[in-house]
Amino acid sequence: MQKSEKSIPAQIKGFLFDLDGVFYIGPDLIEGGVETINYLKKNGYPCRFITNSSTRSIATLHRKLVKLGLPIDEHEILTSAKATVLHLRQMGHPTCFLCVNDDVRQDFAEIPQTETDPEVVVLGDISDRWDYDILNRMFAMLINGAELIAMHKGRYWQEPEGLQLDIGAFVAGLEFTTDKTAVVIGKPNPAAFQIALTDLGLSKAELLMIGDDIINDVGGAQNAGIRAALVKTGKYREDLVRKASVTPDIILDSVADLIDLLKA
Repeated sequence: MQKSEKSIPAQIKGFLFDLDGVFYIGPDLIEGGVETINYLKKNGYPCRFITNSSTRSIATLHRKLVKLGLPIDEHEILTSAKATVLHLRQMGHPTCFLCVNDDVRQDFAEIPQTETDPEVVVLGDISDRWDYDILNRMFAMLINGAELIAMHKGRYWQEPEGLQLDIGAFVAGLEFTTDKTAVVIGKPNPAAFQIALTDLGLSKAELLMIGDDIINDVGGAQNAGIRAALVKTGKYREDLVRKASVTPDIILDSVADLIDLLKA
């Protein structure tokens, strides 16, 4: 892996952030995150917060962020569920079987839903409800002709007790057994970053992505033509970074370092 710089390019005018592992882990804030967001907003840097989290609706996630004390507005949050709805809208609102938590269903209100014979199976995170019954139901729908859309294909995420298995394992299993390739909507799909670009009205050269995932955050942003910084919090593991074929443009001990770099 090549050496990363530790400076913010002068042309950067806005920031994209991951949430979990950058600003909090479970119920606990990462030190300096609140101050960083306040500094950016005070100094005119627009921000968007891109998350692959598919267990909460945007409204519920926003309430969590407010409760944690993070000064983030609801319109600044871009979830994999929101990106999936935009994709389904472009497909012409096909009928869908939603493998999602009940709370997330409100974000799919405009999408036709069915429990049998769907055109599309949408796979999100259903927390501890995974079992053979739900997997076999989706398997049957897919071999009968439905397409598979995954909100993301994450390998794992960080909880206070350690790394936890993510839905990528189930996506890969269904792909293997049905011989189909899922359309993956969230990071590292470049389309997820394009939504933020369009929303902010900035060019790729004017944005910096900051996340704790070397593949989804850093690699995804770079593949979309956006610079990316890796923070050593959350799911960061030095051995995983060494093995990755991705080189962050910047490495930060935590998101709190951003203020000093911008002042330098």
